[in-house]
Amino acid sequence: MQIVVAGQGYVGLPLAVRAAEVGHLVVGYDVDLHRVQQLAAGQSYVRDVDSPRLRAALDSGAYSATADSAALTGFDIAVITVPTPLRDGVPDLTYIESCARTLGEHLRPGAAVVLESTTYPGTTEELLLPILEEVSGLKGGVDFLAGFSPERIGNKRWSFDGTPKLVSGIDAKSLDVIKGFYDGIFETTVPVPGTKVAELAKLIENTFRFVNISMVNEMAMLAASLGVNIWEAIDAAATKPFGFTRFTPGPGVGGHCLPVDPMFFSWKAQQELGVPFRFAELAADVNRHMPDYVVRRLVEALDSRGMPVSGSRILLLGLTYKYNATDLRNSPSARVAELLTGLGAEVRGAEPNIPDGDDTGLNVLRVDATPDEVSAADAVVLLMDHPRFDLPMIEENAAYVLDCRNRLSGANVETL
Repeated sequence: MQIVVAGQGYVGLPLAVRAAEVGHLVVGYDVDLHRVQQLAAGQSYVRDVDSPRLRAALDSGAYSATADSAALTGFDIAVITVPTPLRDGVPDLTYIESCARTLGEHLRPGAAVVLESTTYPGTTEELLLPILEEVSGLKGGVDFLAGFSPERIGNKRWSFDGTPKLVSGIDAKSLDVIKGFYDGIFETTVPVPGTKVAELAKLIENTFRFVNISMVNEMAMLAASLGVNIWEAIDAAATKPFGFTRFTPGPGVGGHCLPVDPMFFSWKAQQELGVPFRFAELAADVNRHMPDYVVRRLVEALDSRGMPVSGSRILLLGLTYKYNATDLRNSPSARVAELLTGLGAEVRGAEPNIPDGDDTGLNVLRVDATPDEVSAADAVVLLMDHPRFDLPMIEENAAYVLDCRNRLSGANVETL
């Protein structure tokens, strides 16, 4: 089939390449011309699709990247994988709206449009569908098909195509066609009764993680004050073979999903029902203040060593929001760096997953985590335990480490 994947980021590119590999003719559409030029040159910026795999898809002729909307004409299925950020607590769906208008100009009878971008329940039927109908002059469920299938990217244990895929449609025929498309890409597809169910399911998945991470983060702060090792307590609790899922504390929650997605439902509940989603709002408050807690612990540790934070040399290890990721969006490292710089510290950051010269958006000096750099620091903060860090070397050379991931040991190490 002729497939369009609109948005060639961490969700859209893996889907587009996989669809090309199973035999579809795929156009990867993105409004970012620089990104399109990188893709056309076979240079991947997404961890789940390396450059050799991208080049193979390009060389086969089954995949192409473009910023020209004219290339979208004649599609059988278009998948929308554009960002849905929050702006001051309000969902920003302008990327979906703009993409829907572009696709509507090329929509033809019998074609299908699938939304994968995370959003609040009702977006597919209340926002996407009316725009497609207005621009195309066609009627959803009569002339064209539509549905929602939430992305599930980001797990290091489950492959892209091995992760079960939720699928939904605005009617039975839409569901049938959309499921058929994803059946050829994923090992397992799970049909659900309606787009709102699928939209809410995605929010439940991420809110579950968000709330539980918040819980252990707050417990970590309280446990430290009580003199109890939270990591040992979590290890003990995890021996229970049922009724418990292991979550661990950290310097905060970042990325494109966890700090954002639960607030979609909170906003929707407030707008339509006039009631807050208290769990999500409380979790957001706890996680928002975790970087402050990390800095407070570091200041206390330096004070106990007779060393003011002002003028101290602080080395931050791991700036991305997630283990072994290349993504800095909403990373708690930004707030940690900002607070320490404001206190007068000389802050340096080591991030092996971000190429030298790339803008991190952090006002810190980029360095490598070498023995000399580690030993020269008055304090080292392990924010993210990337596999490329030499942990034994850090233990040996650091004067003091605040370990936010419970990966180091020794007399010079304190855990969060």
